[in-house]
Amino acid sequence: MHDEVRGRSLLHHPRGLYFLLLGAALLLLGLGLVMVLSASSILSLKQTGSAYTLAQRQLLFAVIGIVLMLVCSRLPVMVWRRLAWPGLILALALLVAVLVIGVEVSGQRNWIDIVGPFRLQPSEFAKLAVIVWSADLLARKEPMLNRWSHLLMPLLPIAGMVLVLVLLEGDVGNTLILALIVSGVLFAAGAPLRLFVLLGALGVLAIGMLTLAAPYRMSRFTSWLDPQADRLGDGWQVIQGQYALGTGGWWGVGLGASREKWGSLPEAHTDFIYSVIGEELGLVGTLSVLVLFGIVAFVAFRLVVASPDLFVRLASAGVGTWIIGQAVINVGAVLGLLPITGVPLPLVSYGGSSLIPLLMAIGMLLSFARRLPPPEPRPGAASGRRGSADAEDARPRLYVVPEPEGSGRR
Repeated sequence: MHDEVRGRSLLHHPRGLYFLLLGAALLLLGLGLVMVLSASSILSLKQTGSAYTLAQRQLLFAVIGIVLMLVCSRLPVMVWRRLAWPGLILALALLVAVLVIGVEVSGQRNWIDIVGPFRLQPSEFAKLAVIVWSADLLARKEPMLNRWSHLLMPLLPIAGMVLVLVLLEGDVGNTLILALIVSGVLFAAGAPLRLFVLLGALGVLAIGMLTLAAPYRMSRFTSWLDPQADRLGDGWQVIQGQYALGTGGWWGVGLGASREKWGSLPEAHTDFIYSVIGEELGLVGTLSVLVLFGIVAFVAFRLVVASPDLFVRLASAGVGTWIIGQAVINVGAVLGLLPITGVPLPLVSYGGSSLIPLLMAIGMLLSFARRLPPPEPRPGAASGRRGSADAEDARPRLYVVPEPEGSGRR
């Protein structure tokens, strides 16, 4: 009973959403740091001579991201809106630059060398830029959003330009995430369902054509349908990831005791870190990760529903779609329910280009949660207090009746 009361008081606290989101994000980040240390230790030892190098880099990324998250959490809404167009222009410039001076990794030309081993992936920062810009654009046109021309122009052409630039890098996974983000913003803006049916049909057609055009994508798709058909080739990663999940049981084999990270599971510290979590921490660990993502989704949904500011509602929908959509695609690929697209698990997988913009986006949501109007008192709250007072007034009391003067009693 007391736990239920405390839970309700947290949800109705003026900063309840703020603390829920901050707690869930920091727990996911902390778990990610521990699991990156475990999953990357063997690979790090082979590549750098130290088992801690990759984990130390991830810790550096996390510190930078947390500082930026705290800064972003203090920015007012108007500052975010003023950054909309500069952020989009910078993102477009970086996406063009990566096609010219970028380096190719695993068949995708989507990285820019910075210094030493550090690289920048512009498509990750483009996600945040698209969210802020599209939310600001539609918020400025709020009275006219009932007309398709104002709802879709210039949102779809410019968003389509971003998608094409990312697709030219060979990055189908982030192209899909960006398409989901734009769809989430449009849905929160009240776009009709027939629009999503049309866009979904076009998206499926485009994915089908891209799959047929690239042999390696086609092999990924066929290996997803039947991993056992090529278990030593394209089906190897999915099968090993499922082995890792299966051997974990309820409680896992123990933190740091993974056998798959010794070389059997490719990308154990990035795309398939969820498998290592299942192996070392078991079903309890994997379900805990899903619960934390569920809390993030709940906070984003509450911001969409409760905020009176259209920009806040649209930006919250975009960030929520980004984090939850990417988590679903990553976990679905690990479980074999979706094809492998190469997107990391948000806040958990290794990578600074993914982690830093994500923490900045969470900082933006924290800024919105700090400025959210306090919830109105529940109807039953005041009546309940009045009812208890009335009940107290209705309790029988002992009254002393004064005796009349001259009664003769002494």
